[in-house]
Amino acid sequence: MGQQELPVLVRFLVVSTLSVNKSGVYWPLIWLGVMTDMRDMRLKRNLIEQQHLKARQTLGRGSFHLENLHILPNIMLAGLRVSGLLARGRRNALDLVIKPVRFEFNALPEGFSGLTILHLSDIHVDGNPGLAERICERIQGLETDVCVMTGDYRYEFHGPCNDVYRDMEKILASVNARYGIVGILGNHDSSEMIPELERMGVKMLVNEAWEMRNGPESLWFIGVDDPHYYGCDDLPGALNGVPHDAFKILLVHSPELVEEADENGVNLYLCGHTHGGQIRLPIIGPLVVNANCPRRYAQGVWRYRNVRGYTSAGVGSSVLPVRFFCPPEIGLIDLRRSDSPDSD
Repeated sequence: MGQQELPVLVRFLVVSTLSVNKSGVYWPLIWLGVMTDMRDMRLKRNLIEQQHLKARQTLGRGSFHLENLHILPNIMLAGLRVSGLLARGRRNALDLVIKPVRFEFNALPEGFSGLTILHLSDIHVDGNPGLAERICERIQGLETDVCVMTGDYRYEFHGPCNDVYRDMEKILASVNARYGIVGILGNHDSSEMIPELERMGVKMLVNEAWEMRNGPESLWFIGVDDPHYYGCDDLPGALNGVPHDAFKILLVHSPELVEEADENGVNLYLCGHTHGGQIRLPIIGPLVVNANCPRRYAQGVWRYRNVRGYTSAGVGSSVLPVRFFCPPEIGLIDLRRSDSPDSD
């Protein structure tokens, strides 16, 4: 157990000792058998969701959490309504664009040259009425090889997910991807979503890896849990069993693991979370990106040492159901093999 994990366990035992059920059984005695290793990040996330642990800055990488804002969104909505911009912002939030992105790699196996990836991030499907239908309209004619979803399916941070499941089922039914759909969790999501999304046919990766094969060749998708708020990401653990020289595509909710990705030999990093700012001003750019990383990684295509990356501006919106100068986007990624020395 690492030095950062021990305080987490101690806080859990203190809180849990004060929580006794009606039969008088202490919760630590129930949990202690599975709490011996806090590297079980799924358990850590569950404890945070159940409020046995506090998702403070020491757990997640974000230095600023929109999750903790309560009054400000209402104030901003009132301001938009008074200014007459609310309706326009809502329309902007439903004006989805297809964003074509192309990457070239020397290390890409020849059999995967031409691989197309449909990238959906930050759907927040229950945040804007009509969003699910708009997404379906935009993607139902797209023929791709694989669809990846990099988290945040829900608009709120807490509460029931029934509306999310109903609309996600519509969207997933419109996806045409011959290798299937792969997903991870974001900071808006609950672990209870995992079995529901898997029931809909999504391969959920929570600090896990999945090998995609094409004849004798393969590449790997590695998916980690949310690093921003929950701090439950475990990239080294997710890479267990992945060959060192394999072509690796990392799915992360936010662009806050770029250094770790480079250290672990990741080739392509796909993420979202920032919404590209969601509200941008001409010349100035985004007011907030809500990620603890340099702004050059907060939107679009970027490179960090040996890692190539793409941060989606997101499909939906959060905190406020509006967008200005930052259209919602659906990524359509084309991977190509190249012998050019500048490709990797």
